[in-house]
Amino acid sequence: MYIVVPIKQVPETSNVKMDRETGTMIRSGSDAIVNPLDLYALETALRIKEKTGARITVLTMGPANAAKVLKEAIAMGCDDAVHLSDRAFGGSDTWATSYTLAEAIKKLGNVDLVIAGERATDGDTGQVGPGLASWLSMSLVTYTSAIEELTDTYIVAERLVEEGYQKVKAMLPSVLTVVKEIASPRLPTLRGKKRAMAMDIPLWGALDLNLDSTNLGLLGSPTRVVKIESPKLTRSCKVVTASEEEAIPGAVDELLQFLSSKDLLTMRKVK
Repeated sequence: MYIVVPIKQVPETSNVKMDRETGTMIRSGSDAIVNPLDLYALETALRIKEKTGARITVLTMGPANAAKVLKEAIAMGCDDAVHLSDRAFGGSDTWATSYTLAEAIKKLGNVDLVIAGERATDGDTGQVGPGLASWLSMSLVTYTSAIEELTDTYIVAERLVEEGYQKVKAMLPSVLTVVKEIASPRLPTLRGKKRAMAMDIPLWGALDLNLDSTNLGLLGSPTRVVKIESPKLTRSCKVVTASEEEAIPGAVDELLQFLSSKDLLTMRKVK
């Protein structure tokens, strides 16, 4: 069995920068981590590998520093990786991203399962997994919370839905998007880290995949961000102190008046 896990590098929450002109995230020059929800997809694939001897290729699209997340996946136990990087990919939305990833998966060939995270923490759309299934003409199981049976021809999975759980059967090849409930991600091992450091990860660009340039990057993306606003968090406070015992009644009165002005309590006169 051959499994491909597409993962994404996302900036740490405290290090998000946006290009206000294009409405896209600035990824170059920022510290990248594996999208946390993709770790569950990696763990799912690794558990299948332990049971069936499957081969796992991890795939990502991004700038040069995206190789870091591929190395981490290799250190966890994946067999090999492919890095998709080209200036032509810059600014891709979920439609253009899923197209590029799908063409790379086609080039890898004979893929039985594509396992992806439910969504990415930066875009939060959950559209790339279903997009891959569409481009690849594969069956799709979203919100997968458990795999109950897996053969060479089909998979039986449990889906997490609003009403509870749903059991479905899908023919292979298939695309799965998984939720946190499916597994607890493992940590990279020392042996895995040494193997990842020594591995030469191939780099594929638009020409290597013979891609249609009208489907790439910002120009090939039908989604447009028309406006970006940063949330403003303002706080003003007043500190009431009572350094001496005689000042305590006045401080209490001042505090009660403040709470009353915010409708946090009802002031009553005590007879």
